[in-house]
Amino acid sequence: MRTLEVYKDKCNSCGICVLECSPCIIEIKEADGQPSWVEGGDERCMNCGHCVAVCPTGAIGLDTMKPEDCVEVEKNLLPSSEQVELLIKSRRSIRGYKDESVPRELLAKLIDIARYAPTGHNSQTLQWLVIEDKKEVNRLAGLVIDWMRVSVQEKSPLADMLHFDIIVRDWDKGIDRIMRGAPHAIVTHANQADFMSQQASPIALTTLELTAYSQGLGACWAGFFHVAAMSFPPMIEALKLP
Repeated sequence: MRTLEVYKDKCNSCGICVLECSPCIIEIKEADGQPSWVEGGDERCMNCGHCVAVCPTGAIGLDTMKPEDCVEVEKNLLPSSEQVELLIKSRRSIRGYKDESVPRELLAKLIDIARYAPTGHNSQTLQWLVIEDKKEVNRLAGLVIDWMRVSVQEKSPLADMLHFDIIVRDWDKGIDRIMRGAPHAIVTHANQADFMSQQASPIALTTLELTAYSQGLGACWAGFFHVAAMSFPPMIEALKLP
């Protein structure tokens, strides 16, 4: 059950909150009236917070979100459409890394920004695992190689299609084609019962990757790491996700 708070001294009855409400649970009964729940609206509110965010006078609040919690939009800081286009088109999957660490404060900043990525019903249930130690990143890459060795031995179609034998051969020569010598790895995870997390996770990580690029950092999706983390018991045990 949600509580809809209306600051009457600020409300001008514009009705934007009514138009914006996705489940259509806010109404204004009179021309100069105040917003209120429709019958049962407090039970159907999905806590998306749009009513709070769009109110031009800061007159709407929820028990979970106040107007002052919303980021003020400074239009002069927003990139142009051309700048956004260039950001997306010039993004690259980086597979060569400097032998230095990213400051923890910057890693935390990336995640803090990425958590603003959309999630179903504004659930924000994703959690983040940051592997900061480069030696641990390399150890986990070795577990991915172990998974590949098993896949090759079992003549897995995936191993044949993606040439696991070549990747394993290169690893044995000291060439890391799994994590590429990256100093850190970032993993998202969520409760298994959260069926929306399978969509929310890549959305959040995409946001994080673009944010990293905007901060002068290179990143790359670790596809082999992902598959091993989802299916290879030693890798699952090593990550110790709840």
